[in-house]
Amino acid sequence: DDMNAQELAFVVHVGDITSGRGPCSDAWFEARQRQYQRLRHPLILIPGDNDWVDCHRSGHDPMERLDKMRRLFHSGDRSIGQRSIALERQSSNPRFAQYREHVRWIAGDVVFIGLNVQGSNNNLGRTPAMDEEYRRRNNAVLAWLEESITLAIDRRLAGALIFVQANPDFEGRYQRKPGARDGLEDFRNALRQQALRFGKPVLLVHGDTHIYQQDRPLTDPVAGTPIGNFVRVEVPGSPQTRWLKAGINKRNSGVFAVSPAPPPTPQP
Repeated sequence: DDMNAQELAFVVHVGDITSGRGPCSDAWFEARQRQYQRLRHPLILIPGDNDWVDCHRSGHDPMERLDKMRRLFHSGDRSIGQRSIALERQSSNPRFAQYREHVRWIAGDVVFIGLNVQGSNNNLGRTPAMDEEYRRRNNAVLAWLEESITLAIDRRLAGALIFVQANPDFEGRYQRKPGARDGLEDFRNALRQQALRFGKPVLLVHGDTHIYQQDRPLTDPVAGTPIGNFVRVEVPGSPQTRWLKAGINKRNSGVFAVSPAPPPTPQP
């Protein structure tokens, strides 16, 4: 209701439309789809780990749940919501036909890039089948990110905004199972490489660990200093159910401006 009361170009949801222990049922997901259709703005949603990776905790098959998410929220080439915008999906490439949730579009001279990168160690280290899922999806993620930054370079765009569910664990705090490889290392390395290659403002927006933060967590491997054109924003999560309002100003050297939205105006 608060977002509907404001003029917004579109809304991005970085995943986790249920809790870490569900519910993961069809009824729950379909209720969320109906809820999101109340938005009068275009809505772009990517899956979170609670929505499929962690659904094994409530007796569901993670891959079947991801397929359900794709059918509900990624079935066409437009966003959901009462008003929609056109999206380009990685699934248009036969090599990556299943990855409909990998999206991009251009607005305000900025490319927006949605990727299925997950908390829970990015679905690596639980079962051999999930390790293979990670390997294939990770290849698709890295390919879509590189292709999208190349597009931004070729079109001389002013910036790039990347959104994922996972906290990429820049600080190395995630506790993995003994012997499990870091499922987010490749993504962190790709972010560093692509930010340096692009050389213009790159904003990463993610959820996962629920605490609002805005910083420059990537280090230039040569200079040993923070990469100045890369900013990370984590959106607040439960119990802090607030949204962030962002804008684009090409006259600003950083291009992006992000701040917590003001509290809703009390209704008389």
